[in-house]
Amino acid sequence: MAAVPGGKRSRSAELSAPGVSAAVSPLSGCSVPAMGTRVGVQLSDSPCSSRPLGAALGGSVTMDAIRMLNTLQTNASYLEQVKRERGDPQAQLEAMQGFLERSGLKVEDLDRLNIIHVTGTKGKGSACAFTECILRNYGLKTGFYSSPHLVQVRERIRINGQPISKDLFNKYFWLVYNRLEETKDPAHASMPAYFRFLTIMAFHVFLQEKVDLAVVEVGIGGTYDCTNIIRTPVVCGVSSLGIDHTSILGDTMEKIAWQKGGIFKPGVPAFTVAQPERPLEVLRERAQERKCPLYLCPELDDFEEGCQELELGLAGAHQRSNAALALQLARTWLQRRGCQGLGELKEVPPSTELLGGPVPLAPAFRLTDAMIQGLRDTEWLGRTQVLSHGPVTWYLDGAHTTSSIQACVRWFRQAALSQDKPHDGSEVRVLLFNATGDRDTAALLKLLVPCHFDYAVFCPNFTEVSVANNADQQNFNVTLENALTRCLENQRTWTRLLEEKVGQDPWLPSPLRVGGLLQPAPARGSLLLVPPAPRPLNSPALVFPCLAQALRWVAQGRDPQLAAPTASGAHPHPAASSGAVLLREAAAVRVLVTGSLHLVGGALRLLEPALSQ
Repeated sequence: MAAVPGGKRSRSAELSAPGVSAAVSPLSGCSVPAMGTRVGVQLSDSPCSSRPLGAALGGSVTMDAIRMLNTLQTNASYLEQVKRERGDPQAQLEAMQGFLERSGLKVEDLDRLNIIHVTGTKGKGSACAFTECILRNYGLKTGFYSSPHLVQVRERIRINGQPISKDLFNKYFWLVYNRLEETKDPAHASMPAYFRFLTIMAFHVFLQEKVDLAVVEVGIGGTYDCTNIIRTPVVCGVSSLGIDHTSILGDTMEKIAWQKGGIFKPGVPAFTVAQPERPLEVLRERAQERKCPLYLCPELDDFEEGCQELELGLAGAHQRSNAALALQLARTWLQRRGCQGLGELKEVPPSTELLGGPVPLAPAFRLTDAMIQGLRDTEWLGRTQVLSHGPVTWYLDGAHTTSSIQACVRWFRQAALSQDKPHDGSEVRVLLFNATGDRDTAALLKLLVPCHFDYAVFCPNFTEVSVANNADQQNFNVTLENALTRCLENQRTWTRLLEEKVGQDPWLPSPLRVGGLLQPAPARGSLLLVPPAPRPLNSPALVFPCLAQALRWVAQGRDPQLAAPTASGAHPHPAASSGAVLLREAAAVRVLVTGSLHLVGGALRLLEPALSQ
């Protein structure tokens, strides 16, 4: 199948449906259920009447499909299931194969998808996005499966860079769901978990919609991941390694590298970026075990020799290694599929061969117009993304590991410094943070202190706390009490970090001394949580029960997408009211939203309503 190098393509459209204008409606105050109530993230404004499964193939029941999908377990319970089953990875893969066959596919059918399989700790989604965009610029019909979604679950399954339509989502969801229901028997009574179901559904979509290739991002790890039923990908990739999901993958880089190397297949070329010495050695050993030719990607600088610096659609210096990986994955795919327009190989200087250590360095090559355009056109929501809304500028990055937070800080400081400073110097910097799972939030927050935030705001990932009509990102496993407790712990940690820093850094505000019990505001339909303090006016940290309230407080009615905080929902605490005055009067407000992709997704849903259409 020969592909013709594509000419210049327009940047990918936003996630909104064509021709749909986003109506901006003020958000009402959060109604907060009693402590201990299980709550979900309400990310859909579209009401949908309940309909029987027999009517499910109609295009108006997307919410029914999503609610049924959510009954198959949410992400937190899936992670718990993986922990329980990790002792027998072969049994997991056999179970996944069984679900696939019950849905009407065989593992051999996946060979027709010409898959690019990518794992890693950080940047694997970005590397996949670069790869998909490059190959789409060759005129190929691309499929792309990724996780998690930020605003709508349809984002996980893309064709030609766009989330599948609501009609397609309905069609394939009920096709797979009903087949699995029909094949239940005493020996096969269960349904696959949420992520497994979506993986199977993605395979059905890509096969029946006849994509030329599928870029498949691993969910967690590699060896135990349900995407690892793929037998013969065209090429594999491993992005930068780091510490994450330690309760599942192990608590050292070497253990994590072993897990990631589980996607290597005999005779299938694999590429990785620069890694620490020992994890790279583990990847090499895993490649040898599996008879997989493994190569190290050259730096992006090697592709720029003799030409101008490449323009990347994704900001941040850390994206350069993801782009370098994508170039190797795309070129190798084109080469192995017999396509034309590959880009002539460059001769690698002998000295650089030594840098690869035990893993040979892949040669750089001259980039084609389609490759250059693909790197430039790449878009990936919630990663080093900037939204300028009048005087308020939002910087969104889903970083959630120590190394990715470090990269986020470098990007934010550079991006914020590159903006024109207000003439009167009145700039307020705000951190909006949350973290989930088993992550070391103290370590993450410590890395954010040098950004010199005037306020730190903590809130759960709930956009609006509600006990009914939850849809795209609900999580039945998280209680409001647990989520707020985590936020209060983060608040105390931030205050302690500032106390340790005081005296060393004159630009940081005086810290709040935390003590006593949680003191909620009087119940007035809104809730702001602050611990008692002898110097409340100097408090740099506030806790809100949901994103809507947190964003409204930060924006103070100055962002056209957000309603102003209501008088009835205002909290009388001076720390909130004095901060509100500063935010209303500042010439520029710069807000970094980070710590969790789910937090960033919730923020995007509120800041960019068109994404929810």
